[in-house]
Amino acid sequence: MAFTHKVNRKHFNSFMLFASLTLPLCLLGTHLHAQQIIDKASDSALIKKALIEEARANTTSLEGALKHRLQQAIKSGGLEAGVDECHLAAEPIALDLSNNGWTVGRTALKVRNPNNTPDDWEREQLKVFAQVLNEQLQQHEKAPATAPLEATQYNEITGEFRYMRAIPTQQVCMACHGEIVAPSVKARIDKHYPHDQATGFTLGELRGAFTLAYSPQ
Repeated sequence: MAFTHKVNRKHFNSFMLFASLTLPLCLLGTHLHAQQIIDKASDSALIKKALIEEARANTTSLEGALKHRLQQAIKSGGLEAGVDECHLAAEPIALDLSNNGWTVGRTALKVRNPNNTPDDWEREQLKVFAQVLNEQLQQHEKAPATAPLEATQYNEITGEFRYMRAIPTQQVCMACHGEIVAPSVKARIDKHYPHDQATGFTLGELRGAFTLAYSPQ
């Protein structure tokens, strides 16, 4: 038996009017929610980009300050004085640059100062850096890398950020970190760093890395 139901035209018109008014609002709410997600992603990308730029600037500052102090010491007192200056100045310089939420330093797979021993994340990045540099050496016959090797880690929830930049072994490093180190220089190294591991490097391979961490204040 067929069943029919007579629709009240007045109620139907009221329903359609309600639907025509509320449906766009529902769709608008969905659009706004999606846009908030997009905006959040965009903000996160901008924040990370800004942190990378600031990390690079801090790395350049640390590298420049260390190089300046080392060159001045070697010029006035030879390589032995350079070892002394590294021992006296490296950590204070890094500490001076560690402000506004940043911690600045250096690390390596083979450290001279045990305070620079890498944590698990740093060790993994150092291994990657070392592999990339070794491959570049094989391909380019010890030609320097065209761009610095970098690694980053960013936590969008906490805002914490980490950055590393590889330090290839350069000619200026060889006198204190190479395969052949003068006895007087080696004696000075042993005096300040009795557990030194940072010799025996060849030109172009990984010496270590600058390592920086940022925590929102």
